[in-house]
Amino acid sequence: MTAHRIGQLAIASAVALTLCCASIEPVHGQAAMPGGFPNVVNALKAAPGCLGVDTGQTASGRRVIFAWFDGKKSLVDWYHSDVHQRAMRTVYPNGVFDREPLPDLPDSTGPILTIVSVKFADAPAPGASAPRIVAIGIELYGPLPGGVAVGGRFAPEGVKVPGLRDIEPARAQQPEPR
Repeated sequence: MTAHRIGQLAIASAVALTLCCASIEPVHGQAAMPGGFPNVVNALKAAPGCLGVDTGQTASGRRVIFAWFDGKKSLVDWYHSDVHQRAMRTVYPNGVFDREPLPDLPDSTGPILTIVSVKFADAPAPGASAPRIVAIGIELYGPLPGGVAVGGRFAPEGVKVPGLRDIEPARAQQPEPR
């Protein structure tokens, strides 16, 4: 593995970890993050260019954040924000975060859905107050043309999807004219 790839993985891990650990309510029986850790989700919701944020937990136990940005610049600005930098340094106090994120993504890219997921161990390691992380993922997606939304959709209204059919529930229950 190249040093460049290792650097990319370290940045992705730091972003994913700081977003997930600081934002989602602890699962029953799991410890919360230590005091002083910034509220990343609230800051993310207020970040310029962030179109919307949702959080949840999957059936497999991953804690997940879905954050929609209007484009690369907004996502990179969020990465460099004081809250995000403080969160990364809280998790990785000796980490070096001097590389520009997303160097392979064209500047004109947008909108971007960022999915961040963290899977915690069932219990903290001996002597630790928070559960151990067993997997971290950060993925970026853009909307594809098409799809249908009946009575609403998952993505915020600010995310424009070419060819999306937006149907009212009452209309969806009526047979189509022949």
